[in-house]
Amino acid sequence: MGSITESVYASVTLQPEGLYSAYAAASGIVAEIYVKEGDAVQRGGRIMQITNDAPQLNMENARLALELARNNYKGRSAVLKELEKEIEVATLKLKQDSINFFRQKNLWQKNIGTQNEYDARKIAYEMAQSNLLALENRYERSKNELETQLRQAENTYRTALIATDDYTVTSKIEGKVYDVLKEPGELVGPQEPVASIGSAEDFVIKMLIDEVDIARVKLGQRVLITLDAYGNRVFEGELTKIYPQKNERTQTFTAEARFSKPPGTMYPGLSGEANIVVEHKENALIIPRSYLINENAVKTDQGVVEVETGLYSMDEVEIRSGLVAGTYIYKP
Repeated sequence: MGSITESVYASVTLQPEGLYSAYAAASGIVAEIYVKEGDAVQRGGRIMQITNDAPQLNMENARLALELARNNYKGRSAVLKELEKEIEVATLKLKQDSINFFRQKNLWQKNIGTQNEYDARKIAYEMAQSNLLALENRYERSKNELETQLRQAENTYRTALIATDDYTVTSKIEGKVYDVLKEPGELVGPQEPVASIGSAEDFVIKMLIDEVDIARVKLGQRVLITLDAYGNRVFEGELTKIYPQKNERTQTFTAEARFSKPPGTMYPGLSGEANIVVEHKENALIIPRSYLINENAVKTDQGVVEVETGLYSMDEVEIRSGLVAGTYIYKP
């Protein structure tokens, strides 16, 4: 009688949390590299500068166009100032023509003056109204056109800035630079990585589990890990993630675990082994696995008897029925 633990074996590789490959968003030549392997980086920190003259020139042209559009609109361009003066003059003329017309109208109602004088005053008044309305419409139209041109220039400038930013590779996370894959002067494109960046402190345990064992693995199970770099030391962890997609080439599933108490020093790529504890039982009837015949029988003084097995460990198996403690068994 004793305790037995059934576990699932997995090969292990350490990987920094959030490890990713940084890419350049546009093609160009590496002009400057701001970091080296092992450097800490902040979120948004510069990794590498790519050069290409065309986006820079486009950005400068867009900036100049924006300044011109802003001056034309907010600086009150000559067009708007001229229209404002014309509106002032037209307003004064309308006021004068209005006075003259209504004065002539009152006289005409008193049979003073001539029909021609009345008609002339009326036409002058109506023309002054139409002229003022036309100038006001023209002013609003010109103002709207200048405002639209300003907005278009702002959009063009923002687009040019985004295109320029594409030539600066920045970090998406706060962490550490684990690899720089390019040198100054090299040509880069959007399809090739330029650096590897991940967490400086937090590491995940990547495990490859055979497909015949994956059904027995569940989140939260205890994991016992040994790393080649740490000899026979055993570290404990917990299963935190199971990837549902099987790797057809290796016929394995990938899972992740986290250390309960991690080793003092960790590096990406450290390898080892893990046992995922499926079940543990105390006070069980156990025999060596080498004494089991065809997975369901053992040899005793009474001959071969059938047994019901339970948990399996690397070297032992639980016997749930068919044997009692103290029975002699023979190795086949």
